Amino acid sequence: MNVNQSAPPLPPFGQSQPVYPGYHQSSYGGQPGSTAPTTPSGAYNGPVPGYQQTPPPGVSRAPPSSEAPPASTAQAPCGQAAYGQFGQGDVQNGPSSTVQMQRFPGSQPFGSVPLAPVVSQPTVLQPYGPPPTSAQVTTQLAGMQISGAVAPALPPVGLGYGPPTSLASASGSFPNSGLYGSYPQGQAPPLSQAQGHLGAQPPQRSAPPQASSFTSPASGGPRMPSMTGPILSGQGFGGPSLSQPNHVSSPPPQALPPGTQMTGPPGPPPPMHSSQQPGYQLQQNGSFGPGRGPQPNYGSPYPGAPTFGSQPGPPQPLPPKRLDPDAIPSPIQVIEDDRNNRGSEPFVTGARGQVPPLVTTNFLVKDQGNASPRYIRCTSYNIPCTSDMAKQAQVPLAAVIKPLARLPPEEASPYVVDHGESGPLRCNRCKAYMCPFMQFVEGGRRFQCCFCSCINDVPPQYFQHLDHTGKRVDAYDRPELSLGSYEFLATVDYCKNNKFPSPPAFIFMIDVSYNAIRSGLVRLLCEELKSLIDFLPREGGAEESAIRVGFVTYNKVLHFYNVKSSLAQPQMMVVSDVADMFVPLLDGFLVNVSESRAVITSLLDQIPEMFADTRETETVFAPVIQAGMEALKAAECAGKLFLFHTSLPIAEAPGKLKNRDDRKLINTDKEKTLFQPQTGAYQTLAKECVAQGCCVDLFLFPNQYVDVATLSVVPQLTGGSVYKYACFQVENDQERFLSDLRRDVQKVVGFDAVMRVRTSTGIRAVDFFGAFYMSNTTDVELAGLDGDKTVTVEFKHDDRLNEESGALLQCALLYTSCAGQRRLRIHNLALNCCTQLADLYRNCETDTLINYMAKFAYRGVLNSPVKTVRDTLITQCAQILACYRKNCASPSSAGQLILPECMKLLPVYLNCVLKSDVLQPGAEVTTDDRAYVRQLVTSMDVAETNVFFYPRLLPLTKSPIESATEPPAVRASEERLSNGDIYLLENGLNLFLWVGASVQQGVVQSLFSVSSFSQITSGLSVLPVLDNPLSKKVRGLIDSLRAQRSRYMKLIVVKQEDKLEMLFKHFLVEDKSLSGGASYVDFLCHMHKEIRQLLS
Repeated sequence: MNVNQSAPPLPPFGQSQPVYPGYHQSSYGGQPGSTAPTTPSGAYNGPVPGYQQTPPPGVSRAPPSSEAPPASTAQAPCGQAAYGQFGQGDVQNGPSSTVQMQRFPGSQPFGSVPLAPVVSQPTVLQPYGPPPTSAQVTTQLAGMQISGAVAPALPPVGLGYGPPTSLASASGSFPNSGLYGSYPQGQAPPLSQAQGHLGAQPPQRSAPPQASSFTSPASGGPRMPSMTGPILSGQGFGGPSLSQPNHVSSPPPQALPPGTQMTGPPGPPPPMHSSQQPGYQLQQNGSFGPGRGPQPNYGSPYPGAPTFGSQPGPPQPLPPKRLDPDAIPSPIQVIEDDRNNRGSEPFVTGARGQVPPLVTTNFLVKDQGNASPRYIRCTSYNIPCTSDMAKQAQVPLAAVIKPLARLPPEEASPYVVDHGESGPLRCNRCKAYMCPFMQFVEGGRRFQCCFCSCINDVPPQYFQHLDHTGKRVDAYDRPELSLGSYEFLATVDYCKNNKFPSPPAFIFMIDVSYNAIRSGLVRLLCEELKSLIDFLPREGGAEESAIRVGFVTYNKVLHFYNVKSSLAQPQMMVVSDVADMFVPLLDGFLVNVSESRAVITSLLDQIPEMFADTRETETVFAPVIQAGMEALKAAECAGKLFLFHTSLPIAEAPGKLKNRDDRKLINTDKEKTLFQPQTGAYQTLAKECVAQGCCVDLFLFPNQYVDVATLSVVPQLTGGSVYKYACFQVENDQERFLSDLRRDVQKVVGFDAVMRVRTSTGIRAVDFFGAFYMSNTTDVELAGLDGDKTVTVEFKHDDRLNEESGALLQCALLYTSCAGQRRLRIHNLALNCCTQLADLYRNCETDTLINYMAKFAYRGVLNSPVKTVRDTLITQCAQILACYRKNCASPSSAGQLILPECMKLLPVYLNCVLKSDVLQPGAEVTTDDRAYVRQLVTSMDVAETNVFFYPRLLPLTKSPIESATEPPAVRASEERLSNGDIYLLENGLNLFLWVGASVQQGVVQSLFSVSSFSQITSGLSVLPVLDNPLSKKVRGLIDSLRAQRSRYMKLIVVKQEDKLEMLFKHFLVEDKSLSGGASYVDFLCHMHKEIRQLLS
């Protein structure tokens, strides 16, 4: 079937549906997961999973859905919730299988209920035949509105209701609105966008909804219309709706019969379409034909969901309207608008409490007294004055701090200030460092601390006169008096044992067991290290790095190497007593690269040969870290261990682990144990490493379960990184591994660091998230900290704040540079305070909010069942939006969903977090994958979580070939894919090139150097280098995407309707997921229901 053509209307209920060749009907109402990848770690750093081809159409049909699905669907065992459910206990995935679904007789007169106009007037309720049913009652959004103050609605001018349309579910499988058994299919609420003259304006399909800025009633300003936007597809003006880019027109999907009954509280009846409307209106839809509800003769996608139409029934009335995906807030539109509005001007940080441009916007920063948003981003730039107000709003007050963030070349690095032996000037009481917010008094002889109000004397050498405004006359000559970020050189008082530190060292520790040798890893690594040690990080203009290097190999025992420059050949020393680890040599273990180059090269040549015939399969792990730490301790320096490890450490030694991988624990109360370390030994070891300033970076190459949750404890607590390459093969994974390794070795790191966040009176830091260790409640200790890592800090009130003085944060990081210099890096930020909730909601940053909420949830799974964590997130989001609705929006019908302008993407992004593999794993996601992603997200910055949870989907043939700019993104939904196009999808870890089945032959030839679609190799990971404009453009775009991310993204070419497509669709996050995650439309409906319950 050519999917570019309009698909014919769906067959009547009695007929069977065609199945696309190559994969199961699962995303069209069949059962999920039978085609899901079964090899480990497909989505994360693993090989491309080879999914099993499914049987031909008609062979494996599911039984009627009241029975449990067959075991092959990889669902949870009976008696266990197969998917995380929303709500408190009684709401499950669709109706429970014990409730008989009922259908009203076909002759039921539905016409008696008038169709609610799609403006924000209260719906007129009329008597309704049988008692209203749960699903209908709780969920009718008579209109949806996104913004602040709402103008009163005018009567619709000439609104002609076109024929009904229903929204294609994003991934097609849409039983009863999926996860939340509350919205019958085909009956999600219409969105009311523009208040007022909705019917008087022509439909503007090309402009996605955009809420206007507003003046809240709370502040007494004028009211503005809340939103201008597209007309819903059900409101046509007689002609077909204008087509949308990346859409193919096709008829609407079949919906559930109106009147389907579900359990739940009564409420107002829904607006219905008049059943007399003839025909279908064209519905924007994607390349896979219309989305389908549960189909006759196909099992439903999860236990307990009804399949309608398996028996012929009376004629069905036309389905009511469903939400138009183009009429709900679009992340792509919000990102595009911000780029257009804020990308051209530099962001000047002089004023207090300014909300910066989004992380997706390229902008320059001019530091004029507040730290750049590259260093600190806040969830809100206007903090409630009282704790009661903060509790009422439920908006978490948090800052995501990236103290050593790399800046673009156009922006200057922080200035280094040297105050000599006296050291930096600080407040005597609270120890805050001198900053632009300090107030000089008494002619400049004293200063008042802006954090604790203490009056301090100014030392004579620091004295300067004040000008007529009370500012020091030298304010602009001193970075600490005029800039938001700067560094101080630390004095000896800030050093361990009152002694300046030595330059740090790097120790490379290589697993030489059978697996590592056989895969080619050891040879590849040794070859790379020969050249890589020339590129160790160095300070400023230094000719060579001050960092020394050492080498260890290990399997069940450890081998240390003496590479002293005076030796002709390296010497090996073996330590077999792993229970009592010691370092057998000091002199000659850590050496300067340039002095010992010949000996090091000789060693790296010999290692692969020395172990070429090994049969040793067992490895140790904890003693290896212990040895590296002891070596740094003996050399009296901080440093980093680079561990290259392949298997579960089962050899007899401290830190020995057993295989405890158990998928049966998923969705049980014991699931949290999968994320917890097996033994406390690694926490103890990590604590010792932090005390020594020993940071650990772990490169894992597992072929099976290695217990990432336990092995990652030391990297996590020492500020290190974990990289994972499942089923490593040199030919497929070499480029990704070597690229990550080079970047990891070359990046600038601060060692032996301590960070403290000080706040002005009224708020204090109470909670911290990230890769670090804390031995007390205030100091964040980091054995190492690089430019990619963030520390997220949550604040709570301990007193009332003042609107006039605002709130201040100061982050101070004490660290040793790569050259061994002790420094203090200071970042300052001033925020506004408010007494009106509207001001809080007007100054929030959704991307930062999602970053905080994801980290909060990912830490929560260590101690609580995953379902509890998910419910907590949903409840908090509903409370945030309900508080806004109650206190900041003007009164309107309860059927409207009203979202604050700067939080209108909160539901779509939160849904992506809820569907992520940590909180809702699919059958193919391994326990190690989940633990890996959990620790990865913990220290991500805001830009990384933004693209990780909502991937970028870029159409490649829409923009002109000669255009140098990135093509505009489209929404992450299957609906947006056209089978005549090619798309790139990236999320910071994965990179897919999706090729539609009807792509022009010339395009296929230009990109792949083959003559037809069928000859393209699925799973290809490198594009051929061809000398034509399209090939150059696509390869250039891939390179530029990789350069923006902190980890190398391996390319996977996916052909439409190929078995690999299931993996690709996992990242189309606006769609319903195979693991039971809701589509964006469904989740928005569910969120509205939750808000209404809170308000009632």
